[in-house]
Amino acid sequence: MSIGRVTHGSMTLSSLNNLQASLGRLAQSQEQLTTGKRINRASDDPTDAARAMRTRSSLADHEQYARNGADGATWLNLTDSRLQSMNDSLRRVHELGLIGGTDTNVGAAREALAVEVEQLRDKLLTEANATYLGRPIFGGITSGDKAFADDGTFVGTSGDVQRTVADGVDVVINSDGQALFGSGATSMFAELDALANAIRAGDKVAIKAGIDQVAVRSGKVVDELSSVGTRTNRVEAAVVAAKDSVLALNSSVSELENVELAEAMMQVQMHQVSYQAALAGTSKVIQPSLMDFLR
Repeated sequence: MSIGRVTHGSMTLSSLNNLQASLGRLAQSQEQLTTGKRINRASDDPTDAARAMRTRSSLADHEQYARNGADGATWLNLTDSRLQSMNDSLRRVHELGLIGGTDTNVGAAREALAVEVEQLRDKLLTEANATYLGRPIFGGITSGDKAFADDGTFVGTSGDVQRTVADGVDVVINSDGQALFGSGATSMFAELDALANAIRAGDKVAIKAGIDQVAVRSGKVVDELSSVGTRTNRVEAAVVAAKDSVLALNSSVSELENVELAEAMMQVQMHQVSYQAALAGTSKVIQPSLMDFLR
C-alpha cells in the first residue's frame, strides 16, 4: 500500500481543519446550552426541523380555534343572558295583559298597566339592541351599531355570524333578531304598543289578541334559548379540546426542539476537553518550518 507524500503544508492544513471542526462542535453545543434549543436552524437537523415546523403550524391553528371558541362562547353567553331577561319581561307583560282584561280595572289603574307595558317594551328594545364589542348580537352581519330602530324596524343585516372552533367545524353564534322579534308594524315592539293601547282603552278583544301574540313571542324566545344552550355546550367542548391539543402539541415541539440541560452541559464539557486536546496536539504537530526561520 502506497502512501502519498505528506508535506508540512498539507499536514498543517489538515490539522487546522480538524481544529476548526472541533471548535465548531464546541460552539454548537454552547449555543444549544445557551438557547435551550437542540434545533436553532434547519441545518441542525433537517428532518426534525421540518417536523417541528409542521407541529408549530398545527399548534397555531389550535390556539386560534381556542380563541375563536372563547369569543363565540362569550357572544353566546351574552345572548343567553339577554334572552333570559327578555323572557322574564314577556312573562310580566303577559301578566299585565291578563290583569288589564278584567273588569275590575278602570281609569287610572288601566293607565298604570299600559304605562308599565310601554316601559317593558322599551326595555325589550334596549335588550334587542345589546352589543358585543360594538356589534349588535341580534343584528346579524350588519356593520351598524343597532339591530332595531326605535319604531321596531329591523335595521340589521340577516346572516350567520360564525366561529371556526375546529378543523372544518364552524358554529353559528348569533341569533336572528328579525326572525325572533319581527320588524316594523309586525314586530314584537309594535305588538306591545298595540297591547298597551288596548289595555288603556279597555278593549278586551284586542287585549286577548295581544296576550296571544306575547305568548307566541315568548315561545320563540324559549326555543332560541334552547338553541343557544346547545351551541354554547358545543363551543365550550371545542375550546376544551383545542386547549388539550395545544398542550399536546407544545409537548411535541418541546421534545423535538428543546435540549436536556444535563446532556447539554455534558456535551459542552466533552467538546471543551476535545478542543483543548486538539489545540495541544496541533501545537506539537505543527512545528516551525524553514520558511518560518527565513521570514
